[in-house]
Amino acid sequence: MAEYFQLVRRALQQIRGHGGLIGSFWQLLRTSDLKTGALVGIDKYGNKYFEDKRYFFGRHRWVEYTVEMNGKYTYWNLDGSMVPPEWHRWLHCMTEESPSSHPPTTHKFVWENHKINLSATPEQYVPYPTTRKKIEEWVPPAPSKN
Repeated sequence: MAEYFQLVRRALQQIRGHGGLIGSFWQLLRTSDLKTGALVGIDKYGNKYFEDKRYFFGRHRWVEYTVEMNGKYTYWNLDGSMVPPEWHRWLHCMTEESPSSHPPTTHKFVWENHKINLSATPEQYVPYPTTRKKIEEWVPPAPSKN
């Protein structure tokens, strides 16, 4: 019986941590997940990173995405490429130290301004084909005017 009370208490903590019933409802619609934990850090784009060791390994670190990134409205369009490389290492347990406590060393191959994935948008990269097509489409002959 005590475990049921703990379950209810934890559920109420989850709801309170997301701003009540309405905030929890919108968070559940947006990310399909309700979690509360210790805030580890915030990146320069506004993404918030959390950790709670009580969750299953691999699910104990997560990110709450920002509403806008690089001028693009991202409230409903969440994408994993919105996470910068230094925080990606921490999220995937490649390192125990978060970038907020141990800033990463700068490398020449890491971009200063992280860009999100632009696939399936008008700004996507489409290479120009330089080879001739193997199959030519059929063009019907023009009707003669006799």
